[in-house]
Amino acid sequence: MAKKKIITAASEKFLEKYLNNASPTGFEVSGQRIWLDYIKPYIDDYFTDNYGTVVGVINPTAKYKVVIEAHADEISWFVHYITDDGFIYVRRNGGSDHMIAPSKRVNIHTDSGIVKAVFGWPAIHTRQEKDEAPSLKNITLDCGCTSKKEVEELGVHVGCVVTFEDEFMLLNKNKYVARALDNRIGGFMIAEVARLLKENKKTLPFGLYIVNAVQEEIGLRGAEMIAHRIKPNVAIITDVCHDTGTPMIDKKVQGDTKGGAGPVITYGPAVQNNVLKHIIAAADKAKIPFQRQAASRATGTDTDAFAYSNEGVPSALISLPIRYMHTTVEMCNKSDVEESIRLIYESVISFKNNQDFRYIK
Repeated sequence: MAKKKIITAASEKFLEKYLNNASPTGFEVSGQRIWLDYIKPYIDDYFTDNYGTVVGVINPTAKYKVVIEAHADEISWFVHYITDDGFIYVRRNGGSDHMIAPSKRVNIHTDSGIVKAVFGWPAIHTRQEKDEAPSLKNITLDCGCTSKKEVEELGVHVGCVVTFEDEFMLLNKNKYVARALDNRIGGFMIAEVARLLKENKKTLPFGLYIVNAVQEEIGLRGAEMIAHRIKPNVAIITDVCHDTGTPMIDKKVQGDTKGGAGPVITYGPAVQNNVLKHIIAAADKAKIPFQRQAASRATGTDTDAFAYSNEGVPSALISLPIRYMHTTVEMCNKSDVEESIRLIYESVISFKNNQDFRYIK
């Protein structure tokens, strides 16, 4: 029997709106409002922190606390320097890729609204045989001005955040393409878990904290703050990883994780092995396909922040394989999104109240 589809037309409409909204690191508030409005019917309570992390809570009076988490921020740029003749140099806000910038359209976010601009690049006719590669030293924004004063009269100043203009696309009916799947697709998945719990009338014997954290892209900072506030007993983190089935990727270096083959479960020091076994058992019981990857010293995700907080929180990582990470055309399989939602859901409903994950008791 075929599995029931999880993603509805209404939830996909929310996903498109959520992905199209700009949510750069440090400026996530508008995206957080969209996310919170969507999950409100499925939760009992919510709270926020001083930097913008939003937490929806089911069964908030319970002492035992389970977290499912994603991060809300996307990579972007800052206006760094405006030349006398009106060109703008930038610096990174997160791991923005200077190689993809030339010829891209952008939105400069100012106090008075969006200012349109482009990353200019010299025409091929004018360049030398040995082309100079794009770098932070030579990529510039052009907003159609001829002087610094004209730029500033538009409301642009040093510190304005800049995002690419690209928007959501459904490719070949089964691929999501967007500017910031990393990691608003994770926020979508944990929101869908909340929806399924409500629609399936599941009563949890513990408190479930659905966390959409800020500032992951610059050092897991939002997760670090909220982990200390919640003090969870266990945490499942979701993020993206690389679909290594594309050209120019060495699987011997990056591992073998392919889009369409299911969510990816990570092994590594920050991943608590008993939580890992719990997730694998849930996958096996529900017949959910999954893949494996190994991390080294750190996962590089909010898993690390939760795991090493509060004297140690048993944590695990479920990742969604995507292509072309940190570009404007990040791509994932819709089937992988559904299976990831299913895996998080099955892992959550199989937790027991006061479950002890210690190795030695």
